[in-house]
Amino acid sequence: MNALSLLDLQGNNFSGMLPKFSKATHLHILKVSKNRLEGKLPRSLTECIQLEVLDVGNNMMNGTFPFWLQKLPYLTVLILRENKFYGQIKHFKHKFVFPNLDVLDIASNQFSGELSIDFRQATRLRSLKVGGNKLEGRLPTSLANCTALEVLDLRNNMVHDTFPFWLEKLPSLKVLILRANRFYGTITKFDTERGFPKLRILDIASNNFSGDLSIEFLQSLKAMMQITSDDKAKLDYIGGNYYQDSVTNFNKGIELFYEKILTTLTCLDLSNNSFHGRIPEEIQMLRSLKVLNLSYNSFSGEIPVAVQNLKDLESLDLSQNELSGKIPPQLTTLTFLAALNLSYSPLEGSIPQGNQFSTFSNDSYHGNPKLCGQPLSKKCNEVGLPVPPPTGEEEQSWLYALSTWKIVLGNDLCPSKLQVIACQQSEKKAQIARIKLRKGEVYGEKVNPKTDMLHSTFSYM
Repeated sequence: MNALSLLDLQGNNFSGMLPKFSKATHLHILKVSKNRLEGKLPRSLTECIQLEVLDVGNNMMNGTFPFWLQKLPYLTVLILRENKFYGQIKHFKHKFVFPNLDVLDIASNQFSGELSIDFRQATRLRSLKVGGNKLEGRLPTSLANCTALEVLDLRNNMVHDTFPFWLEKLPSLKVLILRANRFYGTITKFDTERGFPKLRILDIASNNFSGDLSIEFLQSLKAMMQITSDDKAKLDYIGGNYYQDSVTNFNKGIELFYEKILTTLTCLDLSNNSFHGRIPEEIQMLRSLKVLNLSYNSFSGEIPVAVQNLKDLESLDLSQNELSGKIPPQLTTLTFLAALNLSYSPLEGSIPQGNQFSTFSNDSYHGNPKLCGQPLSKKCNEVGLPVPPPTGEEEQSWLYALSTWKIVLGNDLCPSKLQVIACQQSEKKAQIARIKLRKGEVYGEKVNPKTDMLHSTFSYM
């Protein structure tokens, strides 16, 4: 053990507790991630005075935050992710105890309380991942001193704050993930002169952001405006020699884990918030976008034709909004587009054909009864509108119309009576219940689908 400088036991099936390391005074790198280790970190690690990398991620270890590791003067990478560490990180309150730390990854544990870390001395910190815990309160503004920070991942916590505009001060920030917290308010106050010069992945999905999608916000995403030509593009990843950054992102309709992050990957995810108003034409400025997700908001108006200028776009999700009008045929020029979701918006007219649009299935257009053309079975007439159902299919068209209405069940439910109130509403928030009608009869009552109103009380026998 005296001469041991590197111990890499990652990805095995080791169990039990870590041994003592009191004699490993020359140990530089210790990697034991992806095993079944449990118990607490041995305090004897403080005697490994040459230790630079400590990775115990993906095990079953526990204990409070090991603040005593500050005794290791050369520690640059500390990875505790996906274990059972718990409690508040209160020992960081007055000073940052790892001034030489490059990577701090404590994601997917059970840490709680405020992120009460003073980052004023953390000028070398490059990657900070604290997602998947129970952290709350506001984001510490001392993070603005982490001038080397490239990756900041806070996903899946309970941080309650407005959008951190002051992060524009970080000249190297490339990945910012605030997904699934309690951030709120509008996103408008940006220094468009400075902006985010290197930010390529921005994920603020599943928060409480609201208001218009401001032009100032789009103008601040300067790195997303830059396109690297193929002859100059290099296969570079975010990370250093001992640690490659990874990220989980929603791309092409599914959740994807990127074990390495290409520096050319450009994603903007604003989904599941309360943004409203039109999607501005200025979205075309973000020319290097590969993934754009604006779903589950309240955007209205037409899909801007300017989206055709996002030539590198591979995934576009505008579903569950209040968009209207026709799908711009110019979108067929997006020849890299591999995933499209326009479902559950009141779009109408014929679906554009050609290029990538020939590869999309019905799933891309669900919940849009006024759309027609391939891949849907509903045909269009000469002016690009759905062909009316033939005579004798009146009941089927009545059923189809009824399927776009929200059915609200009364609180007083019993086997003898059921009150159903039907009201037209966006299917984004509607809970759909299907009612079978036969020959225009509803429990013995004749219904004329052309004249009778859909605001009735039905008897349930």
